[in-house]
Amino acid sequence: QVQLVESGGGLVQPGGSLRLSCAASGILFKFYSMTWYRQAPGKQRELVAGITSGESTNYADSVKGRFTISRDNAKNTVYLQMNSLKPEDTAVYYCNTRHLAAEYWGQGTQVTVSS
Repeated sequence: QVQLVESGGGLVQPGGSLRLSCAASGILFKFYSMTWYRQAPGKQRELVAGITSGESTNYADSVKGRFTISRDNAKNTVYLQMNSLKPEDTAVYYCNTRHLAAEYWGQGTQVTVSS
């Protein structure tokens, strides 16, 4: 059974930093691309950042230069380092992976950027 468990969210002031983690189980993690999405209240879920098994990365324009996605295959974990946070980064952040026709999501972790 595939499980994705996010952690690391919280309340942070504008300009601050957070690091999100997503621990995966039930998959051969090193072979999977992993993606972070976010969903703000009243908005559609959007892609934030992705990393392939070969560690190629891609980012939404809104987070380029501020967020960094990385992975530790020994720990079956993908990270999202978020710096220079803005109020508009406030959202629930979700971890995602896909295999063939199946798609898997974590439960999400809340990030709130506010003074």
